Amino acid sequence: MLNNKDRILSQKLFQSERKIRLRWLVGLSALPLFGVVAAFGIAPDTEIQHIQTRTVVEQLALPSMQLASGNKESFWREERIQRGDTVSALLNRLDVNSEDVQSFLSEAQHAQALRQLKPGKTIQALTTQDGELLSLRYNHGGDSMLLVEKRGDHFKTSEQPLPLERQVEMKSGRITSSLFAATDDARVPDAVAIQMADIFSTDIDFHRDLQRGDKFTLVYETFYNKGELVKTGRILAAEFINSGKVYRAVYFQGQDGRGGYYTEDGKNLRKAFLRSPLEFSRISSGFSTARYHPVLKEWRAHKGVDYAAPTGTRVKSTADGSVAFVGRQNGYGNIVIIKHQGNYETVYGHLSGFANGLRKGQRVNQGDVIGYVGMTGLATGPHLHYEFKVAGVQRNPLSIEVPVAFPIAAGQKGEFNRSTQPLMARLELLRGTNLAALD
Repeated sequence: MLNNKDRILSQKLFQSERKIRLRWLVGLSALPLFGVVAAFGIAPDTEIQHIQTRTVVEQLALPSMQLASGNKESFWREERIQRGDTVSALLNRLDVNSEDVQSFLSEAQHAQALRQLKPGKTIQALTTQDGELLSLRYNHGGDSMLLVEKRGDHFKTSEQPLPLERQVEMKSGRITSSLFAATDDARVPDAVAIQMADIFSTDIDFHRDLQRGDKFTLVYETFYNKGELVKTGRILAAEFINSGKVYRAVYFQGQDGRGGYYTEDGKNLRKAFLRSPLEFSRISSGFSTARYHPVLKEWRAHKGVDYAAPTGTRVKSTADGSVAFVGRQNGYGNIVIIKHQGNYETVYGHLSGFANGLRKGQRVNQGDVIGYVGMTGLATGPHLHYEFKVAGVQRNPLSIEVPVAFPIAAGQKGEFNRSTQPLMARLELLRGTNLAALD
């Protein structure tokens, strides 16, 4: 029994000594990591206490700083436009002298950009020390800027293109209430959201098919000038998951210079007819063989679809064709009828007005604006009455199968794959990632 106790005690002492040795080893090995280790080499018999020092001061000849003969020192100044600002007030804050203010107001203020000053935008002015205005730049929006330059005693105005830097943005979001609410949460510009709806409009009816939980991912162009967003470009690739079904689109421009959106295997997303002639609205009355007419107060067939929308909402041609009729017609009020290839015809009624210059016989392309929502004719509120005819017979535009456009030609398939694979890879990267939450 005692032997066992002695053996246990000796083992504990051995373990304790071993731990102490290990701690020393760890401590020594850690010194290079957490401390500073230095080594110095000194030659034998080197004297280090009586080293003489001497200060040397030399005069260096510097070139004289002079302005070139005839030149005036000038400075760029910048001011942000405030609500209620006038051109005169801005020039005064830019320290322009009174003579040039008066000359500028009489000669350059006629420029259209200066008549509508936009709060938040900036104006830059190049002036001399005594306040002479040499040049003025105003980026008023879009991809050009107003340039005003002094030539002698007069000011010359011109519009100059802005140097733009192209970037590719990637955004992702989820539908909780509406498309625009989701794109706002993801900080996607409205112009890009409308593009997305147009791209998928032949497969998804955004008036009635949108579901809570639907997801979208976008790859699109943006253009910046000096770090400021100037405009958005086109969508390069997009994915929309509607009720669990995945729809994908990628942009490709062919050898003929015409671009369009295709599936990843080269099928054309553009169908011969759009599902809806409006970008966003709600269906107030569907296609029916018996509907109680709200104005005539009787039951009768409703051979079209009514889209409720605010007065002035743009109405688009759902397919390429030619205008067969534009004017006023009985209960339809202001109406446009378009004939399309293959015995197809579309009708747009109750319009408040027509697109500028629209006339009978005119060719229109799919997506062209042909008129605006109104309530002319027999209508109780602003809406669009839309009909789809095949060989003169009205058919339900929400259920009829429409022809598709041609896919990528076999000769361009290789170029299509090379061009679109990087864009599809970006969509794969975005899948399942909510970038709106990561920003």
